Amino acid sequence: MPAYLFSSKLSAAVCVIFCAFCVFLSYRGNCVIIAWYFAGNSEGIIVYYYQKCDCFIIDICPARGNPAGTEYSDVRTAEILMFCMPTSGVLTILRRMIHMPKWLKDAVFYEIYPQSFYDTNGDGIGDFNGIIEKLDYIKNLGCNALWINPCFDSPFKDAGYDVRDYKKVAPRYGTNNDLYRLFGEAHKRGIHVLLDLVPGHTSEEHEWFRQSQKAEKNEYTNRYVWTNFCFQPMKGYAYVGGESERSGTYLLNFFKCQPALNYGFYKCEEDWQLPMNHPDCIATREAMKDVMRFWLDHGCDGFRVDMAASLVKNDDEEKSGTCALWRNVREMLDEEYPEAALVAEWGDPKRALSSARFHMDFYLNYPGKGYRTLMRDYENGEDHSFFKKDGKGDIHRFLDEYLPDYTASKDDGYYCMLTCNHDTIRPKYNLSDQELKIAYAFIFTMPGVPYLYYGDEIGMRYQELPTKEGGYFRTGSRTPMQWNSQKNAGFSSGPADALYLPVDGSSDAPNVEKQEADENSLLNTVKALLRLRHEEEDLQADADFEVVYAQSGKLPFVYRRGDILIALNPSLETVSAPVNVGERTLRFAIGGGEAKGERITLEPQSFLVLK
Repeated sequence: MPAYLFSSKLSAAVCVIFCAFCVFLSYRGNCVIIAWYFAGNSEGIIVYYYQKCDCFIIDICPARGNPAGTEYSDVRTAEILMFCMPTSGVLTILRRMIHMPKWLKDAVFYEIYPQSFYDTNGDGIGDFNGIIEKLDYIKNLGCNALWINPCFDSPFKDAGYDVRDYKKVAPRYGTNNDLYRLFGEAHKRGIHVLLDLVPGHTSEEHEWFRQSQKAEKNEYTNRYVWTNFCFQPMKGYAYVGGESERSGTYLLNFFKCQPALNYGFYKCEEDWQLPMNHPDCIATREAMKDVMRFWLDHGCDGFRVDMAASLVKNDDEEKSGTCALWRNVREMLDEEYPEAALVAEWGDPKRALSSARFHMDFYLNYPGKGYRTLMRDYENGEDHSFFKKDGKGDIHRFLDEYLPDYTASKDDGYYCMLTCNHDTIRPKYNLSDQELKIAYAFIFTMPGVPYLYYGDEIGMRYQELPTKEGGYFRTGSRTPMQWNSQKNAGFSSGPADALYLPVDGSSDAPNVEKQEADENSLLNTVKALLRLRHEEEDLQADADFEVVYAQSGKLPFVYRRGDILIALNPSLETVSAPVNVGERTLRFAIGGGEAKGERITLEPQSFLVLK
């Protein structure tokens, strides 16, 4: 049954009459449930009428916006919105009524690994003042949002993902006041800033854990997951024993230095496991919300959430416990910080967006995922990446996974593409600059909010390096930003042996200065692509997406965003497809081709945007 929308300005008394009608229905033997709902500043009544599985929703209070985004201006009059639809359709409408930060629609994020971005004091490690000095570069690049990797106080056994104090920044980056100034300077330029929240574990040096290790009970005894006896194993879990005066073993999330915070167990199977609703588990959740409030109150615009799916232990397949926890956090944000944003390191949008209610979820480079087939399909000795010019990749290896996930979650939030991140091999590892141009053109014209990893805009290479701060294979994607051809590639004035990691010493190492002077460079192509995205609303986060032409093992790939038609050909051959171009004309191109009437033809390694 289709949905019908009726909107009129009526007095709130109409709601009373409608509720009376529902009571009448209940007396006739029908099942009627009336409940209030709250979504941001929107408040209303949900009436479930089970006779025909229909549902009526009435919004009786003024709000910031209805599902169509209309602003209410007459606060003296109640706005009545009625929907009549199957119960299964109710969630879609309710989700659309839930507040989404408006700035995300046109956001393009730039991920900064702070220790490797720009060093202003010559100690060989990047700092907050270095980020501030480069904000104009970031803005001119076309990025209007930042994700800064962990910058909290830490012993750095896992590059900052082992937090020692959530409310204090690591001295090597500066002071808290320096970070507050960074927020302010970014905001002056229209740039939002997300910090990296690590809610699943802390450093073993965190004061919470020090207190939890004590034999006598205290406020933090159950802040972490412990057994009840020093020799009691945690079956199926990684754990440590023998390092505390407390008689018990404690749960680890990853490295030995990262004891797991206790948000409870969805299914308790041992006497040491606490349920999610235990007061001490709730206290852990509230402590993390307190951390979030601290930084939001000082100017932070939200958080990227590390390993967001892992908080509640022994969860079910749907991650019901963890999703419920994040819904509670989202309710806090909607009420207290409605323009704050959360992006999940989850890689499962149906759970992260639709159930846990994150604003964004990353499409991650996990083994077997469609995203991996685009640029990093080289695990078996041969490179079949879709954007490799001779890879003979198949776009359906991406689409067959992406389309169901996108369709199921697009009304709930943004499923986000990224060029790379601090955990992933840089795409320049196997792709040339020309191949990267086509790959980035695809990423920056897809739905969701795109993320650009620092240095990818100039094609920085992956470096084969020894591990640093628990980076292991990831270390080679975390090297210093290459700004110019001067000492240390312009990253630092300090001695080369003091640098956080060595810079790319190759004679042809790319840098910003050289590429800014070359109008055909990768950097200038990225700038042009991001400028196009900002200028065309149909290329932004929430515009419709439709596959127009995608044949298995064949090219080109053609898709539509809103009314804009996009075609790409990463191969070395000229290809064409039967596509109705209509009255559209060329808006943007990499390479060349022709589009007229009922056919599109693309030259080798080309990308066309038709409007």
